[in-house]
Amino acid sequence: MSNERVTSLQVARQAGVSQSAVSRVFTPGASVSEATRDKVLRAANQLGYRPNVLARAMITGKSRIIGLVVAYLDNQFYPEAIQRLSVALQEQGYHVLVFMAAATVGDVEPVMREILDYQVDGIVLASVSMSSHLAARCDEAGIPVVLFNRAQDDRRLCSVTTDNHLGGREIARHFAALGHTRIGYIAGFEEASTQIDRERGFIEGLHEAGLDLFAREVGGFEYSLARAAAFEMFTGANRPTAALVANDHMAFAVMDVLRFKLGLSIPGDVSIAGFDDVPIASWPAYDLTTYRQPINRMVARTVQTLLSRIADPSAAPERVEIEGELIVRGSTASPKD
Repeated sequence: MSNERVTSLQVARQAGVSQSAVSRVFTPGASVSEATRDKVLRAANQLGYRPNVLARAMITGKSRIIGLVVAYLDNQFYPEAIQRLSVALQEQGYHVLVFMAAATVGDVEPVMREILDYQVDGIVLASVSMSSHLAARCDEAGIPVVLFNRAQDDRRLCSVTTDNHLGGREIARHFAALGHTRIGYIAGFEEASTQIDRERGFIEGLHEAGLDLFAREVGGFEYSLARAAAFEMFTGANRPTAALVANDHMAFAVMDVLRFKLGLSIPGDVSIAGFDDVPIASWPAYDLTTYRQPINRMVARTVQTLLSRIADPSAAPERVEIEGELIVRGSTASPKD
């Protein structure tokens, strides 16, 4: 068996078409007749031909590679989001390279330098911020960047998020309508826009109901930190009767502490709400009231925004906020007293 790579010219000869016709068949979105496509694909299959993506990138200046940078994979929201983003981009003819990064701006710098070396056509940052230096470098190189589930005050960057401010307000209104007055909040990573907007909306919602925040701790979007925050907030008699936890991942940790370490019932002693509506939130073990992030619409808008910017790098950046939905389940109820 020969180890020589089959060329597009050999496929063209086998199919009885031009070499440019072969190129069009393997170029997503290119115009080609069904008859020609069938002949080329049949010949390519017979010869074992696969297009040389790197060679095409050198000729066209387009790699058709999208860099996807993600943090927080232990949060159940992100594996699902990454899968849907990857599939949606692949359906548009792009290859996806996934890179892991830490949550802070400083830690993302080495990953970003590496991803830029691949001459990617675009970058999606999932809950990761970018420094102004790297944003400038991408802007100068004409590489569009879209932030997914994270916003940033940089006019060069597009972002797609849930309306986190509205979500926080909705949960505050829900607690107030149930009659709670001692209401706590367990924050995520303090510098994240999602955390900032959710808390700001939550406190505004409390103020609209004539209430003030009763207690606050920080869980940093991490399970272990959220457990520690739960012990701090709920140990003792003068505890909140309700609390919003800044995402579902932390809410599960808080609920585990309340029930299995502190012997409190949910929602009998404490009502708990989260944010995201990951699949586990609906499991009977948690039955968590939460604010649902519209992941399908977020993914679709992220892909649309990125491809629009690739097609027209001069287009004005967009900052998109999509309304979610409050999902009320069994983890919240009126207080006993």
